[in-house]
Amino acid sequence: MAKQCYYDILGVSRSAGDSEIKTAFRRKAKECHPDRCNGDPDAETRFKQVNEAYEALKDPQRRAAYDRFGHAAFDTGMAGGPGYGFGSDFSASMSAMFDDLFGEFMNQRRPRQRSARERGADLRYNMEIELAEAYNGKAAQIRVPTSVTCESCTGSGAKSGTSPTTCRTCGGGGKLRASQGFFTIERTCHACQGRGEVIETPCPSCNGAGRVVRERTLSVTIPVGVEDGTRIRLAGEGEAGVRGGPPGDLYIFLSIKPHEFFQRDGADLFCRVPIAMTTAALGGQIEVPTIDGGRSRVKIPEGSESGKQFRLKTKGMPVLRSKQQGDLYIQVEVETPKNLSPKQRELLKSFEEASNSNTSPASSGFFARVKEFFDGIGE
Repeated sequence: MAKQCYYDILGVSRSAGDSEIKTAFRRKAKECHPDRCNGDPDAETRFKQVNEAYEALKDPQRRAAYDRFGHAAFDTGMAGGPGYGFGSDFSASMSAMFDDLFGEFMNQRRPRQRSARERGADLRYNMEIELAEAYNGKAAQIRVPTSVTCESCTGSGAKSGTSPTTCRTCGGGGKLRASQGFFTIERTCHACQGRGEVIETPCPSCNGAGRVVRERTLSVTIPVGVEDGTRIRLAGEGEAGVRGGPPGDLYIFLSIKPHEFFQRDGADLFCRVPIAMTTAALGGQIEVPTIDGGRSRVKIPEGSESGKQFRLKTKGMPVLRSKQQGDLYIQVEVETPKNLSPKQRELLKSFEEASNSNTSPASSGFFARVKEFFDGIGE
C-alpha cells in the first residue's frame, strides 16, 4: 500500500514554513494521541504517522530530499543512506521531541527540582483605620502570628551537630525518571519531595521544618492620604523560609471606616448639611466641620435650593505621595418644617395666600405646563 504524503498527514501545503509545520504537528499530535482517543484502535497508528511526517519535514535537508524523491529518499542508499531513515535512533529522537511537547500536551510543565532552602510564604494582614487617620497618617503596632527561623538549628532543620544528607533515592537530583519506549516520564522524588537532600536526625524544636510559629509585633507607618484598599508591603516580614531559605513579605491591606459626616471620592470629600427652610429662603451663614478637626463658615445665598453645593478649596484629603489637596463640597438639603404650632400654621397660610408665581417659579411653571397639556388633550 502506498504511503500517505507527509504534507497531507500534517494538513499543510508544500510551501508551508517551518513554524506552520511545527504548529500543525502539535495540533495533529494532540488530536490523535492514544491517551485522548480511548477505545480507538487506529489512534496509535495515526500518532506514529504524524511523528514520522514531522521528523521528515522539520529538518531542511530531509525535507529537500523528500520534496525531490518522495518516500524513496529515506530508503537505504538514498539521500545519505540509513542516516535519514527511522531505524534504531527513532525512539531517541521521538523522546526528545515528546519532551518538548509533553508539558503543553498534558497541561503541565516538567517538574523542576525544588530548592532545599525555599522562600517563605507571603502573609496578608487586614487593618481598618479611621478617615481622620488616613488624613493625618498613623504609626501603628500590629501583632502577626507567623513562622520564624528556628533558633536551635538556625533554620537547617537538622539537629544541632548534624546536617542534611544527599537523598539516596534520587542521588540529589530531586527527580525520578521512568522510560517506556520513546516516552520519558519524570516525577518528583517522593523521599525528599524534590529537594535533593533529606534530614536523618531532625531538630527536636521544629521537627525538621527549620522554623517555628511565633507571634511578632511589628511597627507600621500609615502614610498620609491612603485610600481604601491601599496595600503596604513590608519586605522580609512574612514567613521564614524553609530550612534557612529567604523570608516572604507581609502585605497590609487597609480599609477605611465610614465617617459620620464625610463621604470620600478620591481626594475630595462631600458633606450633606440640612438647613432650615427660612435659611434657604432668606439666606444666612452655617458652620460646618472639616476633616482636620476645624470649622468653616459657609454663606448661604437667598433662595438656595436642595442639592446646591458649595466648594471649600483644599479642605479635602491629601493626595498620597503628593503635595496636592482635595476639596470639601458642602451640599445643602432644605428641611421641610414639621410639628408646626397653631401660630406657625397660621403664618404659613398667610405666606401662602400672599405668594404668587414669582415666589415659587419652578412649581408654578410646572403646573402651568401641566394645565396646557391637559387642555390640549381635551381639544
